[in-house]
Amino acid sequence: MTENDGYFLIALIVLPLLSAVSLMIIPSKERALIVGLTAISSLVMFFVSIYVFMAYSFDGSTFQGVMSYPWVENVGLLGENGISLKVGIDGVTASLVLLTGIVVLPGTWVSWKIQHRLKDFFILFYILTAGVYGVFVLLDLFFWFLAYETALLPMYLLIAVWGSTRKEYGAMKLMMMLMAGSIPIFVAIFALFAEVGLGTFDMEVLLSASKDEHFQKIFFPLVVIGCGTLGAMFPFHSWSPDGHAAAPTAVSMVHAGVLMKVGAFGVVRLGVQMMPEGALFWGPALVALGITAALYGAISALRQTDMKMLMGFSSISHMGYVFVGLGTMNVIGMTGAVLQMTAHGLMTALFFLLIGAMYDQSHNRDLPNFSGLAKQMPIWSVFFVFASLASLGLPGLSGFIAEVHIFIGAFRSYPIVGGLAVLTAAITTTYLMRALAQAFFGEANPKWDSLNEMTWIERSGAAVLVGAILLLGLWPSPWIDRIAPSLSQIPGLMM
Repeated sequence: MTENDGYFLIALIVLPLLSAVSLMIIPSKERALIVGLTAISSLVMFFVSIYVFMAYSFDGSTFQGVMSYPWVENVGLLGENGISLKVGIDGVTASLVLLTGIVVLPGTWVSWKIQHRLKDFFILFYILTAGVYGVFVLLDLFFWFLAYETALLPMYLLIAVWGSTRKEYGAMKLMMMLMAGSIPIFVAIFALFAEVGLGTFDMEVLLSASKDEHFQKIFFPLVVIGCGTLGAMFPFHSWSPDGHAAAPTAVSMVHAGVLMKVGAFGVVRLGVQMMPEGALFWGPALVALGITAALYGAISALRQTDMKMLMGFSSISHMGYVFVGLGTMNVIGMTGAVLQMTAHGLMTALFFLLIGAMYDQSHNRDLPNFSGLAKQMPIWSVFFVFASLASLGLPGLSGFIAEVHIFIGAFRSYPIVGGLAVLTAAITTTYLMRALAQAFFGEANPKWDSLNEMTWIERSGAAVLVGAILLLGLWPSPWIDRIAPSLSQIPGLMM
């Protein structure tokens, strides 16, 4: 990846922001123009994300496509770098940038059916998207935190205005907990700035600078708590199922598919990479919290009847795998964690797209109310079964390759935890198969005779996600070849 490719990284931030500004100018009644603009914007972001992923090739450097524009120099008269608008990616962020592009594209398509204030919805949706891209490509902690907050703030209005089922409660609970989680992140960032003492927020400088071991042990937990809250880490997870249940379809897709990964990525970048000695010290605790979340989420999912609540607790369980992988502090486990971020992002986006397609017609998500959906909506059912198989880790699909890496990494470092992780996978199979048997097969319920098959737009969005799930499951090398070398440079990491 060349330095000029940094323009593509900047474009990933500018494109959604420019789209949001353009939408502000377009009259609300010009629905066709709004749809056309968002169609073009989402496609361009999708293809730029693919290019960024393919252009990245590990050549020994930590970051590629680095480009910097100074903003404030000599912060506190301590150094020359100050604050800069600096972009660049490593193998981890190359994978997550691609994930974002894949999820936002169908998320845009399925949102065209919104009748209430469509323009305003997309303005907020693309501001959120710009923040997500910014978190993944920005290499200055000042702007990184600005992008992090930009990704969170639109969520409140997107859920409170366009959501359903206790939407005000879900939006407020989500926002209060995520904003509370931002406080320890803010403290950790300025602590890093002061500890290094070079007057810069440049991540490359902060990564390479020496930091006291005692300092790392104190501030690493702040990063884990702050970023882990967004990643639905136990016990800071309770906002997530309610947020999933209340959010509109596209917001649920981005929320579970990408935003939760922003939190886990923050643990990688600000925690493990910035403070590796602190990560080694607290690794066992991270593994304990991860496996607790995995088991708790899976067991709780067994009790759910609302489809979105079921997927909300399932997401907590799958994100628990991510924190287990990160806590193993070995390359294969951490590679599995990043693969799990991508795999879960794809499959959960597919789940919420399908649930939204059905809910828009039935206005009901309660599993006991359904039966025989496979006869009524065969194409929708095929997609749902496919997503379920990916979620339970069927070989050949994205979830399998990610979970295998995490299980191996866990057995290497903590064999008991590895066994519990396999048990969690068995519980996952139980609640997914029970949901399929309950709602899809058996005698058709005449109450739902009016349900129609998915629209072509919804089928196209589902097909994009299915293709990505199959590609990652059958040919994971492009992801592994980018992720593993980037993680292997972390000091103290076991191979």
